[in-house]
Amino acid sequence: MALLFLILAVCTGSGLSESPTGVRLVRGPHRCEGRVEIERMGHWGTVCDDGWDMKDVGVLCRELGCGAAKGTPSGYLYKPSAGNEQRVLTQLVNCTGMEKMLSECEQDEDVFDCSHKEDAGASCENPDIPLPPVPESVRLVDGPGRCKGRVEIQYQGKWNTVCKTGWNLKSAKVVCRQLGCGRAINTQKSCDKSTQGKGPIWQSQIACLGQEVVLQDCHSGPWEKNNCTHAEDTWVDCEDPLELKLVGGHSRCSGRLQVLHHGMWGSVCNDGWGEQEDQVVCKQMGCGKSLSPSMKERKIFGPGVGRIWLDDVDCSGNEQSLELCQHRFWGRHDCTHEEDVAVICSD
Repeated sequence: MALLFLILAVCTGSGLSESPTGVRLVRGPHRCEGRVEIERMGHWGTVCDDGWDMKDVGVLCRELGCGAAKGTPSGYLYKPSAGNEQRVLTQLVNCTGMEKMLSECEQDEDVFDCSHKEDAGASCENPDIPLPPVPESVRLVDGPGRCKGRVEIQYQGKWNTVCKTGWNLKSAKVVCRQLGCGRAINTQKSCDKSTQGKGPIWQSQIACLGQEVVLQDCHSGPWEKNNCTHAEDTWVDCEDPLELKLVGGHSRCSGRLQVLHHGMWGSVCNDGWGEQEDQVVCKQMGCGKSLSPSMKERKIFGPGVGRIWLDDVDCSGNEQSLELCQHRFWGRHDCTHEEDVAVICSD
């Protein structure tokens, strides 16, 4: 997922273009014409042309940075046509024409009676309009910690402040997630004079759906001069990251896992726990890589006492902190302390 934003700058074949929100036109004569494809859960599929019209194409062209809509050609005309391994992912798309992204339009994901002969296509006006620049990194500065502060995004080695115009809680959620902080709790605060930036201001609006892993995956509007000043710099407050410790080992990087919640330390149940969860703990604690101990090795640290805070933790391994992994509601479990998690890291 962290590499998705690189796709925006790379043409992967003749007549193929992608937007930051998982929409592309394929098999056309240039990047702004072709069969419409959308991405869902890591898989690309087509759009049924039932209800597909110029308003829908207009939104798509805007999202791809391709100017105005020209036409609604059949996607079946662009050869080779979609194969059987690709699904028709959506139909009855109904845009008002004012949306910024196709994903904001009404549409039916329960596709029925639609084959690839009915795939939607789109033709846009300007194939030479470049896509807006994609941020390289993000940080929060001038706050009381790394999880609270003024939003700055990096591009070509320079840090830019972000104007509050168009910014919302969904974008703040993505920033907090990317930085390995807790949930976003405030994005309405204004920067005072002591915390306002002094450098360049990012010249496009950023619009996130809230589910993106990194800010680079969010949609960026057209690159154009805005009227913002540093008095309108964006500030975000995230919850501080979950505090962890490993106890009972010979160093701080091995032992029974403890998490701090509501001022109380508690253990984690080993239901579903494995190497990916170990990796997240070791990374968050700055302890190198997981050594993936056996169940017998984990038992040498003994059972804990007190609260059991987490159960059924499920990580991908890419999370920056344990709280970003899926888990049961805090304090709910069906475990005993004989099932406490222990972790052994390399450092």
